[in-house]
Amino acid sequence: MPPMKIKAEKKGSKKKEMITVEVKKEIIEKHERRMRVADIARFYNKSTSTICTILKKKEEIRALDAAKGVTRVSKQRPHVLEDVEKLLLVWINEKQLAGDTVTENFICEKAKTLYTDLVSKLPGTSTENKGFKASRGWFDNFKKRSGIRSVRHGEAAISDAKAAEAFADEFQKLMVSECYLPQQVFNCNETGLFWKKMPKRTYITAEENAMPGHKPMKDRLTLLLCANASGDFKVKPLLVYHSENPRAFKKCRVQKSQLNVMWRSNSKAWVTRILFVEWINEVFGPAVKKYLLEKNLPLKVLLVMDNAPAHPPGLEDDLLEEFEFIKVKFLPPKTTPLLQPMDQQVILNFKKLYTRALFQRCFEVTEGTNLTLREFWKNHFHIVNCLKIIDKAWDGVTKRTLNSAWRMLWSDCVLGHGFEGFAYEQEPPVVDEIVSLGKTLGLEVNEEDIQELVEEHGQELTTDELMDLRREQQQEVMEEISSEEVEKNTVESLTSSEIREMCKMWERVQNFVEKHHPNKAVAVRAMNLFNDSAMSHFHEILKRRQKQSLDSRGVVRSRVTKSRDITTW
Repeated sequence: MPPMKIKAEKKGSKKKEMITVEVKKEIIEKHERRMRVADIARFYNKSTSTICTILKKKEEIRALDAAKGVTRVSKQRPHVLEDVEKLLLVWINEKQLAGDTVTENFICEKAKTLYTDLVSKLPGTSTENKGFKASRGWFDNFKKRSGIRSVRHGEAAISDAKAAEAFADEFQKLMVSECYLPQQVFNCNETGLFWKKMPKRTYITAEENAMPGHKPMKDRLTLLLCANASGDFKVKPLLVYHSENPRAFKKCRVQKSQLNVMWRSNSKAWVTRILFVEWINEVFGPAVKKYLLEKNLPLKVLLVMDNAPAHPPGLEDDLLEEFEFIKVKFLPPKTTPLLQPMDQQVILNFKKLYTRALFQRCFEVTEGTNLTLREFWKNHFHIVNCLKIIDKAWDGVTKRTLNSAWRMLWSDCVLGHGFEGFAYEQEPPVVDEIVSLGKTLGLEVNEEDIQELVEEHGQELTTDELMDLRREQQQEVMEEISSEEVEKNTVESLTSSEIREMCKMWERVQNFVEKHHPNKAVAVRAMNLFNDSAMSHFHEILKRRQKQSLDSRGVVRSRVTKSRDITTW
């Protein structure tokens, strides 16, 4: 009989719910704010003995720097793995914002790379690398801990040559059947630009990296470049930077409306859907309409794009009524590296021209003034200089380069399309000029250095850059939490119950969309971005109100403990 009783107890017992390190730290903080153990236990639905055990280990728990969702940090779980998971979350978010596919294998490979990089920075920890293999079990646990939803099992996306060929055939037939002219068909694409980067071997780069407070992410901006298939019309680019009003703007009396780019800003310097729609309605639409009318061509435009989060399906619904003549065609998944015209040497050529113009500017300044190259770079080269160089480089991309970029998608529109490779003829002289200018400036650079510099603009973030970006994001979050302005405006108009009801409704919407949307990856990615950019604000409001309520309860309880009349709390 006793064994049967034990068996029955096991069957009916509930699985023990682990407490995350984050919650343990919250418990310690509440207790230090004079909240009673019994009240903390009641709030978290835990026994008082569990709370006391946590409080006894408070110094040990405080010292932990755990990733999101982690319940414990043991000797079997190296501390460096916590940093790996934190940086992975930053990396995944950056990938999603860029519209890249993120899969289990892709994440596991990145995790191993991050682990190796971080371990190499720690003395005497090289043997730990053998203990982390980024297994399926680790991935599943990481996914649960972090709450990421838009990651699926499988291989990383690769270019689909067959799909690209089929779409190109379909596209050329569409051009014929709909009578589109090369002047009426456009392509746009975003690209990152580290506008203040020099080749790695230069003394300037070494000095800049060594400067206190150097933040390479702050030197990044995003450009949206767009032109038509005939190559005779370039649309004003959209530029997104981390600052709305850089200090140099005031110094140089810049009027943003007069710039040769549409200037916008956000903390991550990414093109978002809102910014993209603004660019379509305020820049692209008016510009192409004026261009076609001047050419006496029909008001008929096709904009070819990839399906990045900034320009998802349904974009035509966001167009102003006067621009209903604009139609949108999306490239199939896994075909953009093969078909997207802007990716066929246009962006690469632009970045080479940017580098050449940058070196020319350095040469002109050091030749015409008493400034050394280091002095100019450190004290006088700012974002306004960068804008002038961007304008010069974009203007330097030739009609021939823009037109030939369509040879994979719409070969019939390319002049002399029977002759392969003519777009590449411009490249070697540009690189040679950059090398020559660099040597004139006293820099030890060669063709490989320049090629590496240009390619770095499109590479993903390094481990050090991810660490810098995470620190910046943490600082932004702390500033947002400490700010009371947003909270004051919201408190007056929304109650906590209204916010909770809205959150429940959003959860139902997520479940419905995830279940029924034909493209689950696109749908979940969009929901994750909305959670990150919009819903997190309301969750923070609830969290702060809850914290304030608990704090006030703790103070009141400490005053009326003797009376024991606290049941209403």
